[in-house]
Amino acid sequence: MPNFTLADSVFEAAASRFPTPFHLYDEASIRQRARALNQAFSWCSDFREYFAVKALPNPAILRIMGEEGCGLDCSSSTELTLAEICGFSGERIMFSANAMPPEEYDQASALGAIINLDDASDVDLLASHGGVPECVCLRYNPGGDFSIGNTIMGNPGEAKYGMPADQLEAALGRLQGLGAKRFGLHAFLSSNTMAETYYPQLAGILLRLGKDLAEKTGLGFAFINLSGGVGIPYRPEEAPIDISRVGEGVRKVYQEICPEGGVAIKSELGRWMTGPCGWLVTRVVHEKKTHRDYIGVDACAVHLMRPAMYGAYHHITVCDKGDLPGDHVYDVTGCLCENNDKFAIQRPLPEIEIGDLLVIHDTGAHGFAMGYNYNGRLRSAEVLRREDGDFQLIRRAETPKDYFATLDIDPGMKI
Repeated sequence: MPNFTLADSVFEAAASRFPTPFHLYDEASIRQRARALNQAFSWCSDFREYFAVKALPNPAILRIMGEEGCGLDCSSSTELTLAEICGFSGERIMFSANAMPPEEYDQASALGAIINLDDASDVDLLASHGGVPECVCLRYNPGGDFSIGNTIMGNPGEAKYGMPADQLEAALGRLQGLGAKRFGLHAFLSSNTMAETYYPQLAGILLRLGKDLAEKTGLGFAFINLSGGVGIPYRPEEAPIDISRVGEGVRKVYQEICPEGGVAIKSELGRWMTGPCGWLVTRVVHEKKTHRDYIGVDACAVHLMRPAMYGAYHHITVCDKGDLPGDHVYDVTGCLCENNDKFAIQRPLPEIEIGDLLVIHDTGAHGFAMGYNYNGRLRSAEVLRREDGDFQLIRRAETPKDYFATLDIDPGMKI
Protein backbone atom coordinates (compact mmCIF):
# COMPACT_ATOMS: atom_id res chain seq x y z
CA MET A 1 0.00 0.00 0.00
CA PRO A 2 1.11 3.65 -0.16
CA ASN A 3 3.98 4.58 2.14
CA PHE A 4 2.65 5.67 5.54
CA THR A 5 6.02 5.68 7.33
CA LEU A 6 5.91 9.43 7.98
CA ALA A 7 3.52 10.77 10.60
CA ASP A 8 1.23 13.71 9.91
CA SER A 9 3.39 15.76 12.27
CA VAL A 10 6.29 15.49 9.78
CA PHE A 11 4.26 17.01 6.95
CA GLU A 12 2.90 19.69 9.28
CA ALA A 13 6.40 20.58 10.46
CA ALA A 14 7.60 20.85 6.86
CA ALA A 15 4.59 22.99 5.92
CA SER A 16 5.38 25.33 8.81
CA ARG A 17 8.77 26.05 7.22
CA PHE A 18 8.07 25.91 3.48
CA PRO A 19 5.09 27.38 1.60
CA THR A 20 2.82 24.82 0.00
CA PRO A 21 2.77 23.18 -2.43
CA PHE A 22 6.06 21.30 -2.26
CA HIS A 23 7.38 17.81 -2.83
CA LEU A 24 8.86 16.17 0.27
CA TYR A 25 11.34 13.27 -0.02
CA ASP A 26 12.58 11.00 2.75
CA GLU A 27 16.32 10.28 2.65
CA ALA A 28 16.18 7.27 4.99
CA SER A 29 13.55 5.55 2.84
CA ILE A 30 15.54 6.14 -0.36
CA ARG A 31 18.70 4.69 1.16
CA GLN A 32 16.81 1.70 2.52
CA ARG A 33 15.40 0.85 -0.89
CA ALA A 34 18.80 1.20 -2.59
CA ARG A 35 20.30 -1.17 -0.01
CA ALA A 36 17.44 -3.65 -0.36
CA LEU A 37 17.92 -3.76 -4.14
CA ASN A 38 21.68 -4.23 -3.86
CA GLN A 39 21.15 -7.00 -1.31
CA ALA A 40 18.60 -8.73 -3.55
CA PHE A 41 21.22 -8.98 -6.30
CA SER A 42 24.27 -9.46 -4.08
CA TRP A 43 24.67 -12.96 -5.53
CA CYS A 44 25.80 -11.28 -8.75
CA SER A 45 29.28 -9.86 -8.18
CA ASP A 46 28.88 -7.39 -11.05
CA PHE A 47 25.38 -6.02 -10.41
CA ARG A 48 24.73 -2.29 -10.60
CA GLU A 49 21.58 -0.21 -10.41
CA TYR A 50 21.56 2.80 -12.76
CA PHE A 51 18.98 5.10 -11.21
CA ALA A 52 16.76 6.61 -13.92
CA VAL A 53 17.50 10.33 -13.66
CA LYS A 54 14.24 11.20 -15.40
CA ALA A 55 12.33 9.92 -12.36
CA LEU A 56 13.76 12.46 -9.92
CA PRO A 57 16.42 14.77 -11.44
CA ASN A 58 17.70 16.53 -8.32
CA PRO A 59 21.41 16.61 -7.44
CA ALA A 60 20.73 15.91 -3.75
CA ILE A 61 18.96 12.69 -4.68
CA LEU A 62 21.52 11.69 -7.30
CA ARG A 63 24.36 12.10 -4.80
CA ILE A 64 22.51 9.82 -2.37
CA MET A 65 22.31 7.23 -5.14
CA GLY A 66 26.02 7.57 -5.76
CA GLU A 67 26.78 7.07 -2.08
CA GLU A 68 24.74 3.86 -2.17
CA GLY A 69 26.82 2.49 -5.05
CA CYS A 70 24.36 3.23 -7.86
CA GLY A 71 25.09 4.59 -11.29
CA LEU A 72 22.81 6.85 -13.32
CA ASP A 73 20.69 6.21 -16.40
CA CYS A 74 20.67 9.36 -18.54
CA SER A 75 18.68 10.11 -21.67
CA SER A 76 19.59 13.70 -22.59
CA SER A 77 22.46 16.16 -22.62
CA THR A 78 21.09 17.90 -19.54
CA GLU A 79 20.91 14.64 -17.62
CA LEU A 80 24.48 13.82 -18.65
CA THR A 81 25.54 17.22 -17.30
CA LEU A 82 23.69 16.54 -14.05
CA ALA A 83 25.53 13.23 -13.75
CA GLU A 84 28.89 14.90 -14.29
CA ILE A 85 28.12 17.65 -11.77
CA CYS A 86 27.26 14.99 -9.21
CA GLY A 87 30.57 13.18 -9.69
CA PHE A 88 29.53 10.35 -12.03
CA SER A 89 31.66 9.30 -14.97
CA GLY A 90 32.76 6.28 -16.97
CA GLU A 91 30.79 3.07 -16.56
CA ARG A 92 28.72 4.60 -13.74
CA ILE A 93 26.69 6.34 -16.46
CA MET A 94 24.37 4.55 -18.87
CA PHE A 95 23.25 6.70 -21.80
CA SER A 96 19.97 5.44 -23.22
CA ALA A 97 18.16 7.68 -25.66
CA ASN A 98 16.27 7.54 -28.93
CA ALA A 99 16.22 9.97 -31.87
CA MET A 100 18.82 12.03 -30.02
CA PRO A 101 20.90 14.89 -31.43
CA PRO A 102 24.28 13.60 -32.61
CA GLU A 103 26.22 15.89 -30.25
CA GLU A 104 24.78 14.00 -27.28
CA TYR A 105 26.79 10.97 -28.39
CA ASP A 106 29.90 13.16 -28.28
CA GLN A 107 29.09 14.22 -24.72
CA ALA A 108 28.35 10.69 -23.53
CA SER A 109 31.52 9.37 -25.14
CA ALA A 110 33.61 12.11 -23.54
CA LEU A 111 32.29 11.05 -20.14
CA GLY A 112 33.13 7.42 -20.89
CA ALA A 113 29.50 6.39 -20.46
CA ILE A 114 28.11 3.04 -21.53
CA ILE A 115 26.11 3.85 -24.64
CA ASN A 116 22.85 2.04 -25.30
CA LEU A 117 21.88 2.16 -28.98
CA ASP A 118 18.17 2.24 -29.77
CA ASP A 119 18.35 1.60 -33.52
CA ALA A 120 20.69 -0.05 -36.02
CA SER A 121 21.11 3.29 -37.81
CA ASP A 122 22.65 4.69 -34.63
CA VAL A 123 25.81 2.64 -35.20
CA ASP A 124 27.14 4.97 -37.90
CA LEU A 125 26.01 7.99 -35.91
CA LEU A 126 28.02 6.82 -32.91
CA ALA A 127 31.03 6.03 -35.10
CA SER A 128 31.13 9.63 -36.32
CA HIS A 129 30.29 11.20 -32.93
CA GLY A 130 32.57 9.92 -30.22
CA GLY A 131 33.63 6.68 -31.85
CA VAL A 132 32.72 3.06 -31.15
CA PRO A 133 34.03 1.84 -27.78
CA GLU A 134 35.02 -1.74 -26.99
CA CYS A 135 31.70 -2.41 -25.26
CA VAL A 136 28.34 -1.19 -26.60
CA CYS A 137 24.79 -1.90 -25.44
CA LEU A 138 21.85 -2.45 -27.79
CA ARG A 139 18.17 -2.16 -27.05
CA TYR A 140 15.98 -5.15 -27.93
CA ASN A 141 12.31 -5.03 -28.93
CA PRO A 142 10.74 -8.46 -29.61
CA GLY A 143 7.53 -7.01 -31.06
CA GLY A 144 4.04 -8.34 -30.41
CA ASP A 145 2.71 -8.56 -26.87
CA PHE A 146 4.73 -9.36 -23.78
CA SER A 147 2.86 -11.67 -21.42
CA ILE A 148 3.42 -13.44 -18.13
CA GLY A 149 1.17 -16.47 -17.93
CA ASN A 150 -2.12 -15.48 -19.50
CA THR A 151 -1.75 -11.79 -18.70
CA ILE A 152 -0.49 -9.30 -21.27
CA MET A 153 1.99 -7.05 -19.46
CA GLY A 154 3.00 -4.77 -22.32
CA ASN A 155 2.88 -4.17 -26.06
CA PRO A 156 6.48 -3.98 -27.33
CA GLY A 157 5.22 -4.02 -30.92
CA GLU A 158 3.64 -0.60 -30.32
CA ALA A 159 6.66 0.84 -28.49
CA LYS A 160 9.13 3.15 -30.19
CA TYR A 161 12.07 1.68 -28.31
CA GLY A 162 14.55 -0.93 -29.47
CA MET A 163 15.07 -3.19 -32.48
CA PRO A 164 14.20 -6.80 -33.41
CA ALA A 165 16.68 -9.65 -33.19
CA ASP A 166 17.70 -9.65 -36.86
CA GLN A 167 18.59 -5.96 -36.68
CA LEU A 168 20.54 -6.61 -33.48
CA GLU A 169 22.70 -9.15 -35.26
CA ALA A 170 23.34 -6.81 -38.18
CA ALA A 171 24.16 -3.93 -35.85
CA LEU A 172 26.60 -6.09 -33.88
CA GLY A 173 28.35 -7.09 -37.10
CA ARG A 174 28.74 -3.45 -38.03
CA LEU A 175 29.97 -2.55 -34.52
CA GLN A 176 32.50 -5.38 -34.62
CA GLY A 177 33.91 -4.02 -37.84
CA LEU A 178 34.31 -0.64 -36.11
CA GLY A 179 36.26 -2.06 -33.17
CA ALA A 180 33.68 -3.28 -30.66
CA LYS A 181 34.67 -6.41 -28.74
CA ARG A 182 31.83 -6.90 -26.26
CA PHE A 183 28.14 -6.05 -26.07
CA GLY A 184 25.25 -5.77 -23.64
CA LEU A 185 21.51 -6.16 -24.19
CA HIS A 186 18.78 -3.91 -22.81
CA ALA A 187 14.98 -4.20 -22.94
CA PHE A 188 11.98 -2.47 -21.40
CA LEU A 189 8.87 -4.55 -22.02
CA SER A 190 6.45 -3.46 -19.31
CA SER A 191 5.74 -0.47 -17.06
CA ASN A 192 4.84 -0.37 -13.36
CA THR A 193 4.56 -4.15 -13.29
CA MET A 194 3.45 -5.71 -10.01
CA ALA A 195 4.38 -9.26 -11.07
CA GLU A 196 7.52 -10.50 -9.29
CA THR A 197 8.16 -12.79 -12.28
CA TYR A 198 8.71 -9.89 -14.69
CA TYR A 199 12.44 -9.41 -14.12
CA PRO A 200 13.17 -13.17 -14.07
CA GLN A 201 11.26 -13.72 -17.33
CA LEU A 202 12.95 -10.73 -18.98
CA ALA A 203 16.36 -11.93 -17.77
CA GLY A 204 15.73 -15.29 -19.42
CA ILE A 205 14.82 -13.64 -22.73
CA LEU A 206 17.94 -11.44 -22.75
CA LEU A 207 20.36 -14.12 -21.55
CA ARG A 208 19.26 -16.62 -24.19
CA LEU A 209 19.32 -14.00 -26.93
CA GLY A 210 22.71 -12.68 -25.83
CA LYS A 211 24.32 -16.11 -25.82
CA ASP A 212 22.93 -16.80 -29.28
CA LEU A 213 24.22 -13.48 -30.64
CA ALA A 214 27.62 -14.02 -29.05
CA GLU A 215 27.90 -17.40 -30.75
CA LYS A 216 26.88 -15.97 -34.11
CA THR A 217 29.13 -12.90 -34.00
CA GLY A 218 32.09 -13.97 -31.89
CA LEU A 219 31.68 -10.88 -29.68
CA GLY A 220 31.86 -11.17 -25.92
CA PHE A 221 28.52 -11.09 -24.08
CA ALA A 222 29.15 -8.58 -21.28
CA PHE A 223 25.84 -7.83 -19.54
CA ILE A 224 22.09 -7.63 -19.58
CA ASN A 225 20.23 -4.48 -18.53
CA LEU A 226 16.76 -5.24 -17.15
CA SER A 227 15.87 -1.54 -17.33
CA GLY A 228 12.91 -0.43 -15.17
CA GLY A 229 9.30 -1.54 -15.06
CA VAL A 230 9.16 -2.93 -11.52
CA GLY A 231 6.15 -1.24 -10.00
CA ILE A 232 4.94 0.17 -6.70
CA PRO A 233 1.51 -0.06 -5.04
CA TYR A 234 -0.34 3.21 -5.48
CA ARG A 235 -3.62 1.93 -4.04
CA PRO A 236 -4.16 0.90 -0.40
CA GLU A 237 -5.39 -2.56 -1.37
CA GLU A 238 -2.24 -3.35 -3.37
CA ALA A 239 0.69 -5.25 -1.88
CA PRO A 240 4.29 -4.19 -2.56
CA ILE A 241 6.71 -6.30 -4.54
CA ASP A 242 9.27 -8.22 -2.49
CA ILE A 243 12.48 -7.22 -4.22
CA SER A 244 14.39 -10.06 -2.55
CA ARG A 245 12.12 -12.58 -4.26
CA VAL A 246 12.64 -10.76 -7.57
CA GLY A 247 16.40 -11.04 -7.15
CA GLU A 248 16.14 -14.72 -6.25
CA GLY A 249 13.98 -15.35 -9.30
CA VAL A 250 16.60 -13.76 -11.55
CA ARG A 251 19.33 -15.82 -9.84
CA LYS A 252 17.57 -19.09 -10.64
CA VAL A 253 17.13 -18.14 -14.30
CA TYR A 254 20.73 -16.94 -14.49
CA GLN A 255 22.15 -20.19 -13.08
CA GLU A 256 20.04 -22.22 -15.48
CA ILE A 257 21.11 -20.32 -18.59
CA CYS A 258 24.59 -19.05 -17.61
CA PRO A 259 25.98 -21.52 -15.08
CA GLU A 260 29.46 -20.46 -16.14
CA GLY A 261 28.74 -16.85 -15.10
CA GLY A 262 30.59 -13.96 -16.67
CA VAL A 263 27.54 -11.90 -17.66
CA ALA A 264 26.88 -8.86 -15.48
CA ILE A 265 23.40 -7.64 -14.53
CA LYS A 266 22.24 -4.04 -14.52
CA SER A 267 18.93 -2.36 -13.77
CA GLU A 268 17.51 1.12 -14.32
CA LEU A 269 14.83 1.51 -11.69
CA GLY A 270 13.32 4.92 -11.08
CA ARG A 271 9.77 4.50 -9.83
CA TRP A 272 10.63 1.58 -7.51
CA MET A 273 13.62 3.40 -6.05
CA THR A 274 12.03 6.72 -5.13
CA GLY A 275 8.31 6.64 -5.93
CA PRO A 276 7.14 5.66 -2.42
CA CYS A 277 9.68 8.03 -0.84
CA GLY A 278 7.99 11.25 -1.99
CA TRP A 279 4.80 13.15 -1.20
CA LEU A 280 3.18 16.27 -2.64
CA VAL A 281 2.10 18.47 0.27
CA THR A 282 -0.68 20.92 -0.55
CA ARG A 283 -3.22 23.06 1.29
CA VAL A 284 -6.95 23.41 0.71
CA VAL A 285 -7.81 26.88 -0.56
CA HIS A 286 -11.31 26.51 -1.99
CA GLU A 287 -14.52 24.52 -1.69
CA LYS A 288 -17.26 24.39 -4.30
CA LYS A 289 -20.63 22.64 -4.23
CA THR A 290 -22.40 22.27 -7.58
CA HIS A 291 -23.24 18.99 -9.30
CA ARG A 292 -20.36 17.58 -7.24
CA ASP A 293 -18.44 18.62 -4.18
CA TYR A 294 -15.08 20.06 -5.21
CA ILE A 295 -12.05 20.69 -3.03
CA GLY A 296 -9.54 23.10 -4.54
CA VAL A 297 -5.90 22.93 -3.45
CA ASP A 298 -2.91 25.16 -4.10
CA ALA A 299 -1.23 22.44 -6.16
CA CYS A 300 -2.27 21.54 -9.70
CA ALA A 301 -1.24 19.29 -12.59
CA VAL A 302 1.86 21.49 -13.00
CA HIS A 303 3.14 19.88 -9.81
CA LEU A 304 1.87 16.34 -10.43
CA MET A 305 0.92 15.50 -13.99
CA ARG A 306 0.23 11.76 -13.71
CA PRO A 307 -3.48 11.90 -12.73
CA ALA A 308 -4.27 14.34 -15.55
CA MET A 309 -2.10 12.60 -18.15
CA TYR A 310 -2.74 8.93 -17.32
CA GLY A 311 -5.77 8.96 -15.05
CA ALA A 312 -3.33 7.61 -12.47
CA TYR A 313 -4.42 6.98 -8.89
CA HIS A 314 -2.52 8.67 -6.06
CA HIS A 315 -3.70 8.10 -2.52
CA ILE A 316 -4.65 11.23 -0.58
CA THR A 317 -4.74 11.70 3.19
CA VAL A 318 -5.86 14.68 5.26
CA CYS A 319 -3.49 15.59 8.08
CA ASP A 320 -4.95 15.09 11.57
CA LYS A 321 -8.03 13.37 10.15
CA GLY A 322 -6.67 9.87 9.60
CA ASP A 323 -8.98 8.39 12.24
CA LEU A 324 -12.12 9.92 10.73
CA PRO A 325 -14.32 7.99 8.31
CA GLY A 326 -14.22 8.74 4.58
CA ASP A 327 -17.87 9.69 4.56
CA HIS A 328 -17.61 12.61 2.11
CA VAL A 329 -17.06 12.25 -1.63
CA TYR A 330 -14.96 14.89 -3.39
CA ASP A 331 -13.23 15.76 -6.61
CA VAL A 332 -9.87 17.20 -5.52
CA THR A 333 -8.80 19.75 -8.10
CA GLY A 334 -6.14 22.27 -9.01
CA CYS A 335 -6.54 25.68 -10.60
CA LEU A 336 -5.61 25.02 -14.23
CA CYS A 337 -8.06 25.88 -17.00
CA GLU A 338 -8.31 22.19 -17.90
CA ASN A 339 -11.02 19.85 -16.67
CA ASN A 340 -8.55 16.99 -16.22
CA ASP A 341 -6.67 18.97 -13.56
CA LYS A 342 -7.90 16.65 -10.82
CA PHE A 343 -5.90 14.70 -8.26
CA ALA A 344 -8.93 12.61 -7.32
CA ILE A 345 -12.36 12.01 -8.79
CA GLN A 346 -15.28 11.04 -6.55
CA ARG A 347 -12.86 10.05 -3.78
CA PRO A 348 -14.23 9.13 -0.32
CA LEU A 349 -12.40 11.30 2.23
CA PRO A 350 -13.06 12.75 5.67
CA GLU A 351 -14.87 16.06 5.72
CA ILE A 352 -12.41 18.67 4.47
CA GLU A 353 -12.21 22.33 5.43
CA ILE A 354 -10.36 25.26 3.90
CA GLY A 355 -6.88 25.37 5.39
CA ASP A 356 -6.54 21.60 5.81
CA LEU A 357 -3.23 20.09 4.78
CA LEU A 358 -3.50 17.30 2.20
CA VAL A 359 -0.79 14.78 1.44
CA ILE A 360 -0.72 13.18 -2.01
CA HIS A 361 1.27 9.95 -1.76
CA ASP A 362 3.89 8.24 -3.92
CA THR A 363 5.06 11.27 -5.89
CA GLY A 364 8.78 10.55 -5.54
CA ALA A 365 9.13 9.46 -9.16
CA HIS A 366 7.71 11.21 -12.24
CA GLY A 367 6.15 13.80 -9.96
CA PHE A 368 8.10 17.06 -9.93
CA ALA A 369 10.11 15.73 -12.89
CA MET A 370 7.12 15.93 -15.24
CA GLY A 371 6.24 19.49 -14.21
CA TYR A 372 5.57 22.22 -16.72
CA ASN A 373 4.39 25.85 -16.87
CA TYR A 374 0.96 25.63 -18.44
CA ASN A 375 -1.27 28.63 -17.59
CA GLY A 376 1.90 30.36 -16.41
CA ARG A 377 1.82 28.29 -13.22
CA LEU A 378 5.16 27.90 -11.49
CA ARG A 379 6.82 24.70 -10.33
CA SER A 380 7.13 24.00 -6.65
CA ALA A 381 9.99 23.58 -4.21
CA GLU A 382 11.52 20.23 -3.36
CA VAL A 383 12.38 19.44 0.26
CA LEU A 384 14.47 16.58 1.62
CA ARG A 385 13.84 15.14 5.07
CA ARG A 386 17.32 14.17 6.13
CA GLU A 387 18.13 11.05 8.11
CA ASP A 388 18.45 13.17 11.27
CA GLY A 389 14.86 14.40 10.82
CA ASP A 390 15.76 17.93 9.77
CA PHE A 391 14.56 19.44 6.49
CA GLN A 392 16.71 20.70 3.62
CA LEU A 393 15.46 22.80 0.72
CA ILE A 394 16.98 21.04 -2.30
CA ARG A 395 15.17 23.07 -4.96
CA ARG A 396 13.52 26.43 -4.42
CA ALA A 397 10.14 27.17 -5.92
CA GLU A 398 10.09 28.98 -9.24
CA THR A 399 9.39 32.71 -9.29
CA PRO A 400 7.88 34.94 -11.98
CA LYS A 401 11.44 36.03 -12.83
CA ASP A 402 12.27 32.44 -13.72
CA TYR A 403 9.26 32.24 -16.02
CA PHE A 404 10.08 35.49 -17.83
CA ALA A 405 13.86 34.91 -17.99
CA THR A 406 13.67 33.26 -21.41
CA LEU A 407 11.25 35.74 -22.93
CA ASP A 408 11.92 38.95 -24.84
CA ILE A 409 10.15 41.57 -22.73
CA ASP A 410 10.57 45.25 -21.92
CA PRO A 411 13.76 45.38 -19.83
CA GLY A 412 12.32 48.24 -17.81
CA MET A 413 9.34 46.19 -16.71
CA LYS A 414 9.43 45.22 -13.06
CA ILE A 415 8.74 41.55 -12.35
